[in-house]
Amino acid sequence: MASQFTISLDDVIAASRRIAPYVKRTPLVRSSFLSDRLGTNVYLKQEILQKTGAFKVRGAFNKMLTLTEVERAAGAVAVSGGNHAQAVAYAARTLGINAVICMPENTPKNYLDATRGYGAQIALVPTVWDAFAEADRLTRLGWANVHPFNDPLVMAGQGTLGLEITEDLADLTDVIVSIGGGGFMGGVSTAIKGRLPDTRIWGVETEGADCMARALAAGNVVEMPAITSIAKTLGAPAASEETLELARRYLESVTVVSDREALDSLVLLLERTKLLTEPAASCTLAAAERLRDRFGPDRHVVLILCGGNIAISDLCSYVPPDPK
Repeated sequence: MASQFTISLDDVIAASRRIAPYVKRTPLVRSSFLSDRLGTNVYLKQEILQKTGAFKVRGAFNKMLTLTEVERAAGAVAVSGGNHAQAVAYAARTLGINAVICMPENTPKNYLDATRGYGAQIALVPTVWDAFAEADRLTRLGWANVHPFNDPLVMAGQGTLGLEITEDLADLTDVIVSIGGGGFMGGVSTAIKGRLPDTRIWGVETEGADCMARALAAGNVVEMPAITSIAKTLGAPAASEETLELARRYLESVTVVSDREALDSLVLLLERTKLLTEPAASCTLAAAERLRDRFGPDRHVVLILCGGNIAISDLCSYVPPDPK
């Protein structure tokens, strides 16, 4: 049975102080185009400009900076389909720790190349379920497990992004956040609700990577039969009991959008804001389109663009040239 844990606003504040020398404070910028399009005030939290191109370094550093000397000497192991892999590899190199990343065979090549580029070893296995099994095996041998979402230190580190939003936008009313396993959502929600409790937080997943929506509907954790969405970085095999409880506590709802909606939003963001995201981030705009009736001219809505690590070859295959 998984151990129970909680995180608090104080945990996120402590994480912010701990990781400050190692991560960027990313910009929060109002988009006139999207504000006009959606009839509200839309702001983009540009976490795509973070080191390694995604929010994951926040949690990786917060966890790894708290490892004991014995744990550091043993090395760190993590499971990832992409962004967490790069984050742990980068943090490990920065802190002088050996790292092994367990990754499924369908991981895009750009993620594999970047992870190796940061100096980590890769254990390539058939599926994400096999990756978690291999990480568990290495953990039993003494490696420090940097879980991608179900760890209070990782979650508190991710929550530092939420602190930045509250500090940069006092009029904040709504936040739309992507959900993989739920750690990012949980950390960000803890920070924002702790500072601005009336803020509404809306979750979003893509079809085929929607473990949290399924869990909320079922009333318990549900294991995905397969990850079929192109939003690979949302592809957790299941939420955890802890992240499911945080979703119940903090979220207004979870909107599940199609891959097509996420890709259309990706193209719109690139063409009109000049920001290249991955589908796991552009899906927040797709959700905002679905939820537009819930917002009005007096609302201040933040879309968190959580990552931008998409290979150009994948982008071209997802978005074929216009035949005209």
